[in-house]
Amino acid sequence: MSVEIYTDGACRGNPGPGGWGALLIAGRHRKEMFGGEPDTTNNRMELTAVIEALNVLRGSRSVILHTDSKYVKDGIESWIENWKKRGWKTAAKKPVKNQDLWMALDEARARHDIDWRWVKGHAGNEGNEEADRLANLGIDSMR
Repeated sequence: MSVEIYTDGACRGNPGPGGWGALLIAGRHRKEMFGGEPDTTNNRMELTAVIEALNVLRGSRSVILHTDSKYVKDGIESWIENWKKRGWKTAAKKPVKNQDLWMALDEARARHDIDWRWVKGHAGNEGNEEADRLANLGIDSMR
């Protein structure tokens, strides 16, 4: 059985207090996850949401992962292999931002068969709206 995952990151200020959220659905089972950091960026929270969701899965799973972050989707599908070949440098020979999280995501994704899907944020997609709510709970949980 495949697992459907919706992830989102949020930041109040960028940088500023941030949160991440993930909704995992497998059959009739649903799991909600969230967390936050006091001083971070939206991109770091988007990446953290995906990493946390993948790392909670036991064993190797078939995953349909929905994100509203083109940064995450493009990074994992188009950019990461070249970053690794260049020693974690961009095409402009600058260090890759958020390298620690990209490395963690690269490790987490290797355990699973993932179908990456981009969804438009704040457009009424139920799973994405729930992930957004959880990301905001992540920010609020730090108070």
